This record gives sequence, structure tokens and C-alpha cells, in this order.
Amino acid sequence: MANRLPVLRAERRWSQAELADRINVSRQTVGSLESGRYEPTLRVAMRLSAVFDVPLEDIFTPDPEDIALIRIE
Repeated sequence: MANRLPVLRAERRWSQAELADRINVSRQTVGSLESGRYEPTLRVAMRLSAVFDVPLEDIFTPDPEDIALIRIE
């Protein structure tokens, strides 16, 4: 799943540590989210949506194969 976290964070001039503090996770978690090594729990995704004041769809983009699976079912 792709995300716009680095862009949203940079627009606010927040470090990874600052964002981590705001959503109550570790700085390493923010780094893993930004690099795509980790997909957030719903709770973390909702915190990100709230802290950036944007809908989840403005932060995360599903992979094309995930969209295809949804349409098949």
C-alpha cells in the first residue's frame, strides 16, 4: 500500500519523531510506514487521518492487485 506520509509530514515540517509522538508510536514505526515495510493498524491509520485532518484515502493508496481482488469478490 502506497502512502503520502513523507509529503504530508514535510508540508508541516515535522520530523518522524514529532509525528510519532503525535500518533503515539515509535519513530521506527513512522519510518517503516513511510517506506512501506509496515501497513498500519486501523487505529494508527485513524490517528494519522486525525493528525493530518484528511480522509484516509488522501493518505493511503491500495495496491492495484488489492483493488482487483475487491472487484472480483
